[in-house]
Amino acid sequence: MAGMLVLGLFMGHPLAFVLGGTAILGAFIAGKPMVLGITINRIFGDVLDNFTLIAIPLFVLMARFLSDSGVTDKMFEALRHLMANVRGGLGLAVVFISILLAATTGIIGASITVMGVMALKPMLQYGYDKRLTTGLIGASGCLGILIPPSIMLILMASYAPGLSVGELFAGAMLPGVILGLMYAVYVYILAVIRPDLAPRVSEHEQISRGDMWRMLIVEAVPPLILILGILGSMLMGIATATEASAIGALLALLIVIFRGRFTLANFYSAFLETGRTSAMILFIVVGATAFTGVFNITGGLTATQDLIRGLAENPSTLLVVMLVTVFILGMFLDWTGIVLLCFPIFLPIVNEMGVSPLWFVVLMAVVLQTSFLSPPFGYALFYMRAISPPDISTGDIIRGVLPFIAMVLVMCGLIVLFPQLVTWLPETLYQN
Repeated sequence: MAGMLVLGLFMGHPLAFVLGGTAILGAFIAGKPMVLGITINRIFGDVLDNFTLIAIPLFVLMARFLSDSGVTDKMFEALRHLMANVRGGLGLAVVFISILLAATTGIIGASITVMGVMALKPMLQYGYDKRLTTGLIGASGCLGILIPPSIMLILMASYAPGLSVGELFAGAMLPGVILGLMYAVYVYILAVIRPDLAPRVSEHEQISRGDMWRMLIVEAVPPLILILGILGSMLMGIATATEASAIGALLALLIVIFRGRFTLANFYSAFLETGRTSAMILFIVVGATAFTGVFNITGGLTATQDLIRGLAENPSTLLVVMLVTVFILGMFLDWTGIVLLCFPIFLPIVNEMGVSPLWFVVLMAVVLQTSFLSPPFGYALFYMRAISPPDISTGDIIRGVLPFIAMVLVMCGLIVLFPQLVTWLPETLYQN
């Protein structure tokens, strides 16, 4: 089954159908076609009846509404003027807007595309290095899968027994924000050491501080209300993840209406795009559920777990083996497939070792940041290639993201050394 999975992927077939097709072929090759009936029941029980997964299309819809509202465009302009006198100010504005986008959308494609359209051309015009520019926009846009509300964290929580979405959101909050701040510090230090790579904005484009702060307050209030409405209602125990996603979609729609951007054509387009994105994710979930179901029943799951235990009996080494496996898989698969393939194998072993599942899942989420950035199949690389001018090569984009991949790995080291980065907020909020 593992061989057929790799073969199907390298032949260029969609992951969802490779997973589902491999499950069917594996069942017949093993001489146990009856397991397909059990697998179908599991798909209905674990996927189609999973109330938590309803949050995915609602958060996708919210992200599309926010994109239509144009609120991020004005915020970027305000931050650009606010940081005009700061070294690397334009790059810092990209990081801070990306953190805000991550806390309101959680969709990588939307974040990178929006930031690319807003910031790529101005940064290049002001003389920013093309590798720094593309790497920063790509890496900052990927924060959406780590900073809540995140579709990836919702899916992880639904497949991690004993973990709620709220706990996982709280656990990922600090690592996500700290990683974003690491990007900002890197840009600032680089701008100080090499001002030619990240020059300041020219003085004639600066506006008065009063106008600047007025613009920032007016444009920052709507998304901040949205963030408080989603995360506040969840972390305070007022709403579940699904209910909070509905609150977010409604607030995002109200922002579109109050900003005068609402049209029936955009409204229809938002629902159409939501349906396509949600279907893509859920097809992968169904295919992966079928694959792991057959893989488990035919003995593959137990054999793989025994193999991993045999490779490293020391708990620390075992964790490194798991994380390196996730890192390597990230070069070839998207996060959905990695989560659904690895969780059934890794989590039972993690529980046996007495390691906190919350800590391990957040650590895995941080490592999965690299799956969007690492060649040859990093999605952020393709998004950046699509919006970059012809004079920026794919090689420039790849070299641009390498320092940010290194920072993600440093963040993983910090979480290992200081587990409180993950556990402190959930313990504070959910200790009672």
